[in-house]
Amino acid sequence: MKKTFLSTAIVSVLALSSASVLAHEAGDILLRVGLTTVAPDASSSPILAGGADLGQSLGLGSLLVDVDNNTQLGLNFAYFLTDNINVEVLAATPFKHDIEFLGTKLGETKHLPPTVTVNYFFADPSAKFQPYVGAGLNYTIFFSEDFDQGAVETVQTVTEGAVISNLDLDASFGLSLQAGADYEVSDGIYINASIRYIDIDTEASFDINGAAGGSISTVEIDPWVYTLSVGYKF
Repeated sequence: MKKTFLSTAIVSVLALSSASVLAHEAGDILLRVGLTTVAPDASSSPILAGGADLGQSLGLGSLLVDVDNNTQLGLNFAYFLTDNINVEVLAATPFKHDIEFLGTKLGETKHLPPTVTVNYFFADPSAKFQPYVGAGLNYTIFFSEDFDQGAVETVQTVTEGAVISNLDLDASFGLSLQAGADYEVSDGIYINASIRYIDIDTEASFDINGAAGGSISTVEIDPWVYTLSVGYKF
């Protein structure tokens, strides 16, 4: 009886010990908090006004827009379906970007880029270093779009009175790819680094003298997204 009890106790302890060394396992919830930088690789079609190329009309050549970088607080929630596969949701405080043309600020916008990704982890679940790759879907919401006052005044001067207003960017839905790694620094605490590519394409419209008529048919933002964070496993 004592031998049976002792054997059972040893097996139980070994089982618990074995489970405790797993870096990630099915059922784990991982919360990461850190800094996320969105670095657009932007391009666009020309700015149109009344169907005509605005830049050509002004003698400036085609006006193409660019979008600058921004860093915000990044939040990341992951649930492990198996020891090697998780579903992850990327969230963040709103990113704010300047929209530029010819090196001059045209306007600005804020956006939220919630992204859902399925990741595959290569390493044995017991390893402290856990590299992974993933693919998913992104939905980007733009808000607080506005023209820079200096740009409004410049256009008004050059065009002898035309007033641009009511900048609007359409929401975007696209694919996302990522690679990253977790490293367990102590029990349940991780350092994480990741890089993502997100397909973000939008269309812009604006009013001229209070009426619809301005547009940019394609704005490809397509950012690289870099994140460095600290994670805690529940």
